[in-house]
Amino acid sequence: MLLEKIKTEGLAHLSYLVGSKGQAAVIDPRRDCEIYVDIARTHGLEITHIFETHRNEDLISGAPILADWTGATVYHGPNADGDVQYAQTTRDGDRYEIGSLSIEILETPGHTDDHLAFALYDSEYTVGAVGVFSGDALFVGDVGRTDFYPHRAEEVAGLLYDSLQKILRLGDQAILYPAHGAGSVCGSGMADREFSTLGHERLNNPRLNMDSREAFISAKLSETHYVPPYFSRMEHLNLVGGSKPPRIEYPQILSLEALEKSGADYFIDIRSPTDFASAHFPNSILIPVDMLPAFAGWFIPERASIALIADNENQLKSAVQHLRRIGLDNIAGGYTGVVSAVAKGRSFEALLMVDTEIVKQRLEQKDANWTLLDVRAQDEVDDSSIDHSRHIYLGHLHEQWTGLDPNHHYTVMCASGMRASIGAGWLKSKGFAKVDVYLGSIGAWKAQKC
Repeated sequence: MLLEKIKTEGLAHLSYLVGSKGQAAVIDPRRDCEIYVDIARTHGLEITHIFETHRNEDLISGAPILADWTGATVYHGPNADGDVQYAQTTRDGDRYEIGSLSIEILETPGHTDDHLAFALYDSEYTVGAVGVFSGDALFVGDVGRTDFYPHRAEEVAGLLYDSLQKILRLGDQAILYPAHGAGSVCGSGMADREFSTLGHERLNNPRLNMDSREAFISAKLSETHYVPPYFSRMEHLNLVGGSKPPRIEYPQILSLEALEKSGADYFIDIRSPTDFASAHFPNSILIPVDMLPAFAGWFIPERASIALIADNENQLKSAVQHLRRIGLDNIAGGYTGVVSAVAKGRSFEALLMVDTEIVKQRLEQKDANWTLLDVRAQDEVDDSSIDHSRHIYLGHLHEQWTGLDPNHHYTVMCASGMRASIGAGWLKSKGFAKVDVYLGSIGAWKAQKC
């Protein structure tokens, strides 16, 4: 038996290839899916089955592409809010043989109506399931979000509770193989590790230790999650089937002159916040390369043309991968060399960063023309906040900036300064002249016991 986990950084997406005796199945493949073919060929396996735990919201599925390459059949659950055009519908109790292995279908609605889990059995072991591919129903240390059907909020939370009991009945010995790890937007309390068993989760997962079904529902209804604009695009593409990503991994390298003439709708600086703060081109926005999966879909609309500004070509390659996984393919090119351009007289802007003492002074002065703007998620703000700060979640800033005064002075904060730098860069690109970043943010505030 072969079982390989494929992690997609940034999205914290986990997909799997499992094989035996010449056959293989892939669970929840990503859009750039050559890796599954490479692994299968390395081990002398033919991919014959592709399983989707649900219609993903946060990335483009590679299932139709992989099926076209390999001839494998794609299986998807019922009730997908539309016809999954590239897949066959599979239902509770269906069983599929992959060499000496078998995969049994469990219908597990709650996160989404079409959600499935896949119990994995090995004929060489006769007692219980070896593992379960739990999709977005059960994670290590957390369970899936249930906010995609707001008009049925209580119902779907209850459905997830029932689905989790169904998964747990596979037995404590079953190894847990979720579709996401820590950092995913599909959960908020996942553990950093990516290995567990149903037995360990039964004992240690807070959401599996609620007193009752009613208590579980109440806890789920109290959660705050965010839905980026690009989720609706992912949902559509994962019904009709997304296109193959462009084959070239690196964007066209642009000269400074070509960058200026590119006519791109968005100039995204993917360098570090400190590099951006030191010098960046006017009207560029900051989204560090590792944060593109989380925030590019908030600020960059579908089909918008993008020019990337980076330190080096490896950053550009990573950026292209991240963007294509969420369907942002219109990349005009990439530029490296901000420092050399500045040295040649190219105009630039800087982003001021301030420390805790300055923030304390400004709070004490109660200046009506200054606001401490907190761009963290609501659950972070509920846990700890600074008095008299204003909260706008970073993702919502792409629209709510229009309700702010461009002549007002804003100091942007988050947990450390990373997200705050993105928010401040966005405001500067919209003509806000008096913007700075609280470096260290709530972390520094707590460290100094303010």
